[in-house]
Amino acid sequence: MIAFTMATTRVVPAVIIGRGRVGKALHDMGNGEDVLVKRGERVPLDFPGPIFVCTRNDDLEAVLEATPNSRWSDLVFLQNGMLEPWLQSKGLGDADQVLAYFAVAKLGDRPTDGKTDANPEGLTAAYGKWASAVASRLHTGGLSCKILDKEGFQKQMLEKLIWISAFMLVGARHPGATVGTVEKEYRSEKSAKRNAGKAVLCNKKTSGKLDRRKESQGKYKLTLAENP
Repeated sequence: MIAFTMATTRVVPAVIIGRGRVGKALHDMGNGEDVLVKRGERVPLDFPGPIFVCTRNDDLEAVLEATPNSRWSDLVFLQNGMLEPWLQSKGLGDADQVLAYFAVAKLGDRPTDGKTDANPEGLTAAYGKWASAVASRLHTGGLSCKILDKEGFQKQMLEKLIWISAFMLVGARHPGATVGTVEKEYRSEKSAKRNAGKAVLCNKKTSGKLDRRKESQGKYKLTLAENP
């Protein structure tokens, strides 16, 4: 177990769904009162507090099935991508979400924050009723996390969606290319795809906001340079 320096802020006990790298890291930041649930196991009905969903996107249907309906309002989703259409289809349009700009290389490793000289305050953000509990836990683990309102979170979520999509598309065109290779050697191609995505999604949620974190996101990717 990783030894984290405890912050003065109390860490709210939570149910953590998923025993992978992120789930274990969040558990290690806790105070020993968390409940760690494997994918497919039932979420306890009588355990108050947030429910951190640390699974793959394709496991989310199973997560809802394993969670009592009365606890759905406590779910906190940490997945990448645009979950809004799916969340709305489940009546969870205002569900708590986290944009995680940190990485855990392998199970049990200490998380690496995505801070760079371009964004020393970090990019990780949380939204919803349990946002402060998320931020306190991450701060305990030495990670940054800011709390945003829904509009601010939506804008940053769309920025990350475009950014990830651009990297993945360029990587698919160049088999074997790592994240660092895409950023360093195929930057113009990545930027073109990113701008195309921006044009498609440029609306009231994103207008005037996307370019502000362009350099920060590129430098964040360099902190994950060896990732495929």
